[in-house]
Amino acid sequence: MRLAMIGSGYVGLVSGACFADFGHDVVCIDKDESKIARLERGEIPIYEPGLDELVTRNAREGRLSFSTDLASGVAGAEAVFIAVGTPSRRGDGQADLSYVYAAAEEIAAALSGFTVIVNKSTVPVGTGDEVERIIRNARPDADFAVASNPEFLREGAAITDFKRPDRIVVGVEDERARNVMSEIYRPLFLNAAPILFTGRRTAELTKYAANAFLATKITFINEMADLCEAVGADVQEVAKGIGLDNRIGSKFLHAGPGYGGSCFPKDTRALVETARQYDAPSRIVEAVVTINEERKSAMARKVLRICGGSLEGKTVAVLGLTFKPNTDDMREAPSLALIAELQRLGAKIRAFDPVGMEQAAPLLEGVAFAKDPYECATDADALVIVTEWNAFRALDLSRLGGLMKERALVDLRNIYRPEEALRHGFRYEGVGRSRTAS
Repeated sequence: MRLAMIGSGYVGLVSGACFADFGHDVVCIDKDESKIARLERGEIPIYEPGLDELVTRNAREGRLSFSTDLASGVAGAEAVFIAVGTPSRRGDGQADLSYVYAAAEEIAAALSGFTVIVNKSTVPVGTGDEVERIIRNARPDADFAVASNPEFLREGAAITDFKRPDRIVVGVEDERARNVMSEIYRPLFLNAAPILFTGRRTAELTKYAANAFLATKITFINEMADLCEAVGADVQEVAKGIGLDNRIGSKFLHAGPGYGGSCFPKDTRALVETARQYDAPSRIVEAVVTINEERKSAMARKVLRICGGSLEGKTVAVLGLTFKPNTDDMREAPSLALIAELQRLGAKIRAFDPVGMEQAAPLLEGVAFAKDPYECATDADALVIVTEWNAFRALDLSRLGGLMKERALVDLRNIYRPEEALRHGFRYEGVGRSRTAS
């Protein structure tokens, strides 16, 4: 089938490349001329494992192309996916839908023959209705249908998630649209991927509900971690104990500095605002948003405590800047709030991240960047692990300790055992563990 993907960011590029790998003819369209030029040269503007090879192969074989010309891409397509950004709107936290609606207006002018317009972007309930209204007003003669097909891609594992999904959710109000969407995803039927056809508004809400629930699990275990520290329990054992209950499950029960990224923060805020608009407030999600925001900067207290109550003039080494490993995404990363608070308390910051420093540099004033973890730790008064990159899981603690001014380790991802750190002479502070490891 011929598909057009409006937006060549994370969702659009991954989805477009995967659809092309299924055998569809895909054109990824973006207004950013420099981005399209880079893609045409085979340069990938984001870091996602395996994406460079996937894009290169499908472009070489003629199934994947890139363009700034929306009109020509849409005119020949049987389905047009809208995969543009929906960032949080300043002031009220609601999703900014200006890019979605602008795309709808441009799509309307280019439609030719029956076309399914698919919202791939994460959008509040009712957005599909508005997209349909915009196109209908602009082109009363157009033959089209609007569908919702939210993405459920984990950064760092997006290609696997797309090709072997837990589920595919499609919201349609038109039988022809349902048939088109079935044909697009037909290659996944061989993997027995469950596809849920539902109403458009239900599909839109399903995406927000899923992310809000996962964010709630993270926030819950983080609060249990605080309680564990106070009573002398171990949150990792608590998480294992409750996660073995198949009604709860073990995923997203890893205590840490709070969630970040491109989805959970903005989607929970948007869901809260949608609930308020419909006079059905979501008190649980409201609390999750507030607790998570406070937690990121509160982690600085662990560093302050391990440094004896003062950070004035001290050097803190930070390992990991991106919101999670295997991505260069810095959006709402916990490291940003943590570093800002450490600086406010008087600390000098040196940082290292395997792939995220280029993205982080414009966001972090006064931070020195190191070439590796050991350079980062040299002469530091404390070392803080913020992101659980594999490269940080087997550091030479003896070497680290020898380089540091003070052997103080704040492990915000619990990737080291307290007794291991103590054996190498470190004062240790983890998350959700008894404060006796010093």
